[in-house]
Amino acid sequence: MANDKLIDLVNIRKAYNNNVVLDDLNLYIKRNEFLTLLGPSGCGKTTTLRIIGGFENPDSGSVIFEGNNITKLPPNERQLNTVFQKYALFTHMTIAENIAFGLKIKKKSKSYIQDKIKYALKLVNLDCYENRTVDSLSGGQQQRIAIARAIVNEPKVLLLDEPLGALDLKLRQDMQYELIRLKNELGITFIYVTHDQEEALTMSDTIVVMNQGYIQQIGTPEDIYNEPKNAFVADFIGESNIIPSTMVEDKVVNILGTKFPCVDTGFGKNQPVDVVIRPEDIELVRPEDGIIKGQVTSLIFKGVHYEMGVMANGHEWLVHSTTLSPVGNEVGLKVDPYNIQIMNKPASEDEEAVIVNE
Repeated sequence: MANDKLIDLVNIRKAYNNNVVLDDLNLYIKRNEFLTLLGPSGCGKTTTLRIIGGFENPDSGSVIFEGNNITKLPPNERQLNTVFQKYALFTHMTIAENIAFGLKIKKKSKSYIQDKIKYALKLVNLDCYENRTVDSLSGGQQQRIAIARAIVNEPKVLLLDEPLGALDLKLRQDMQYELIRLKNELGITFIYVTHDQEEALTMSDTIVVMNQGYIQQIGTPEDIYNEPKNAFVADFIGESNIIPSTMVEDKVVNILGTKFPCVDTGFGKNQPVDVVIRPEDIELVRPEDGIIKGQVTSLIFKGVHYEMGVMANGHEWLVHSTTLSPVGNEVGLKVDPYNIQIMNKPASEDEEAVIVNE
């Protein structure tokens, strides 16, 4: 629906010293959405966030907010706040003074500020921390205070630039659920930048996968994981078996010399394609029961499953299974037709198909 659109990035281009970081990027962001910009270092995700926040100006293109062009507005005149990876808390101030900083600049009353401090601290589960110093807090607590400082200004959008990057694994996982809770309680739009695929899949309503200044795919976590649009997305989001193959006909694909049933249609007969199969979607069976036979070449215990390499038809398949099969064992491999994802091959070996603002 058109009235769900909060932010619209139109034909955004940005270059640094003739190095193009964003090239004709188009993206719209909905109200109350948790949208994650995901991609490797240098893909343009942080630059996109900074352009939305007003910390960078695009070379061309427009930032539209609620129908108004805000491309030239400075950060303090935009209805959004940013939480950076390094938090940027003032160590010479108490927690209350940190949270109140923006409100004092806006000349809010003392009683209003006190109420907002209590509200924000309660929201981030740090009641009664008003008089503590920044140095006395853990990394996770500092991150919560940075969020509290942002939300007291009642932004319509919260921008988060890899805010969990400095935390250890367990605390990072805990904070992921805290951010989901905060987003639901506040009812505002979150725009989140990360290179961590699991983080994006856990928290997001919508994921925007980026690479080399282009949007590769936009979709729900389920869409991105189960229906990657190209080999880059398939390889970047989780682990995958990506195998050059040939479509024999509708619903039949030749993978390494063996015909596999699939559900895809509309490809040309004998058309070269890439097949994507997730390692957890491969079933280990007795050799005589598999579509193809192979031999286990490697085995790693991962806790919830075993990670195995299986050499079959001259290719080493990555398999995740709760069934243990020792190195050297002969096994069969089966794949449900619905778990075989067929993709058009890119126009050349060096070129990935690009899905922009679909």
